[in-house]
Amino acid sequence: MARAIWSGSVSFGLVSIPVELYSATEDHTVHFNQFQRGTSDRIRYKRVNERTGREVPYDKIVKGHEVENGEYVVVEPEELDEIAPGRSRTLDIEAFVDIDEIDPVHFQKTYWLGPAKPEFSRPYLLLAQAMKKTNRAGIAMFVMRGKQYLTALTEDKGILAVHTLFFADEIRKPKDVLDVTPEGRAPRGKELDMAVSLVESMADDWRPKDYRDTYTERVNKLIKAKQKGRKVKVEDEPAAATGVVDLMEALQRSVEASKKKRGKKVS
Repeated sequence: MARAIWSGSVSFGLVSIPVELYSATEDHTVHFNQFQRGTSDRIRYKRVNERTGREVPYDKIVKGHEVENGEYVVVEPEELDEIAPGRSRTLDIEAFVDIDEIDPVHFQKTYWLGPAKPEFSRPYLLLAQAMKKTNRAGIAMFVMRGKQYLTALTEDKGILAVHTLFFADEIRKPKDVLDVTPEGRAPRGKELDMAVSLVESMADDWRPKDYRDTYTERVNKLIKAKQKGRKVKVEDEPAAATGVVDLMEALQRSVEASKKKRGKKVS
């Protein structure tokens, strides 16, 4: 069984429910160690005192924030815990909002939230069903591991999910980050009709199990092949950009190919 990464309580109104937080996802990325090329020597990172050159143990390390050039304010871990809202142990729901009003760009990471003990199941299920019936998410703030999070609590098949959200000032506006922004007259006429036909011909139900991390699979194959002294097939180069002149033809051929692919699936 997985271990809870945070424990506390969810409160709404005068109701408080002891809960435990669990990660809802896991990372399957292949992780590498670092070596000096041409040797079997590992590269390691150490916590070193820049003045003495000696390694410093974790329990001797504190945090410092630079306030002026070379001047730091040192803060102890206990001091951070003491100023945390609710002493880091409360998910206090401040409002319930329509789930559909939350822009997906705000979502960061998802966790499962469970009752701390069986006897807390009734108020837990009551909150979950109320949110399901109203299609609303509970907006709450809490502190975990020295960081404050804005979160949205939602219901998922009778289980509460906690989604950490980016704050509004953490969301970049497209115009501030794009080197090239779309310009010119909005598409219309035959090109738009053909593009709509292509989208409709590729319409399908959302089935997450149909998709998998093929890159990680190829990395694992590469590692096994190198271990046995074999070579791995190189992937084809990506398709060249579609020119404006060829756009209509590319759309037409795409619609035809999509319809053929659909026909094979049906048969």
